[in-house]
Amino acid sequence: MTDIPKVLGIATGVALMIASCSPSNSKDNNVVGSDSTSAPVETKDPNSNYQPAFAGQTRISGIKTTTAYEGKVLSEGLEKPWGITSLPDGRLLITEKEGTMRIASADGTLSEAITGLPKVNSAKQGGLLGLTIDPSFSENRMVYWTFSENTDGKNLTAVAKGRLADDEKTIENAQVIYRATPAHESTLHYGGRILFDKTGNIIFSTGERSVLETRPQAQDLNSSLGKIIRITPDGNAAPGNPFEGRSEARPELYSYGHRNVQGLALHPVTGDLWETEFGPRGGDEVNLIKPGKNYGWPTITYGIEYSGEKIGDSIQQKEGMQQPVYYYDPVISPSGITFYSGNNIPEWENNLFISALSGSHIARLVIEGDKVIGEERLLADESQRFRDITQGKDGALYAVTDQGRLYRIGKP
Repeated sequence: MTDIPKVLGIATGVALMIASCSPSNSKDNNVVGSDSTSAPVETKDPNSNYQPAFAGQTRISGIKTTTAYEGKVLSEGLEKPWGITSLPDGRLLITEKEGTMRIASADGTLSEAITGLPKVNSAKQGGLLGLTIDPSFSENRMVYWTFSENTDGKNLTAVAKGRLADDEKTIENAQVIYRATPAHESTLHYGGRILFDKTGNIIFSTGERSVLETRPQAQDLNSSLGKIIRITPDGNAAPGNPFEGRSEARPELYSYGHRNVQGLALHPVTGDLWETEFGPRGGDEVNLIKPGKNYGWPTITYGIEYSGEKIGDSIQQKEGMQQPVYYYDPVISPSGITFYSGNNIPEWENNLFISALSGSHIARLVIEGDKVIGEERLLADESQRFRDITQGKDGALYAVTDQGRLYRIGKP
């Protein structure tokens, strides 16, 4: 465990920015910022000349946190962590890509690897992915997770559940409850975030598997690829889904037209579902999800091919397809997200926090209604690929990185 003391920034009548860490000394990150708006945080040129559909859809004004906080490395001992969630006692349950889970204590001490999960295909973007716990975990100790499963030489996104044993060394009676078909040889774009909604049903995400052959399935209502899906804890289509009773659509589908959704979160006040998904070269999206709606991929996009070529008809708007609330060009590669609802840093209340992989920061978005009105980049000097983020029971944020770190972000 790494636990290095920090010197805190102090907010006076004039807001200051001090003691940001450098890559050579990345254990210290203490910020006091200004609450006044400034130029957008993105300064690089976009990949395209596409115009936003409305003001503020991209490159919104920058903001800075005024409260003194620190980004503290609790551990560097994780092996390719992918998902993180809080347990009722304040500890953290974390998935590792190769197929195990770990529990982290408040000081960053890691448990031994938790085994007993179904075998994962960890090639490229696959592996053990997102996780969540049952709303009644204190009584039943049930854990739910997503993973990439190999079946007859092809791969798919699967959802499984099992009981965390009393000794916390294994997952007991693990079983797969849903498989996102059709399977494909691709080892990319599995989606993989998962959460419980307010009705006690499960919402999780899939990708369209990346290759040109499978892209159109994001628009196919008889495919589970490129979708947000809502099921019961037993894996059946949840009642009240938007395509319930329609012969041309799978009843478990909740929304469609997605590329690769790795961020899902419920707004703490409105209960609205928000997501983040990867664009290609440009065109990362933040979406407010409405049941039954079409989010456009690959018909509309603010991105281009990695080769620089246009995608499809190179259009960004089409009737019947939803616009992203916000998009990024160039990309930040948005992975796990969470809304902040703690009292540790009141000015963060109801803000959306996004783990950025290629962006190597945590994005803080201030949202009013369905519009982003300010953006900040946290821990940008840490040189880490931030994979997932959650709020802890203590009101701080906790994030994991591809390089194996666990961070606590909040007041000391």
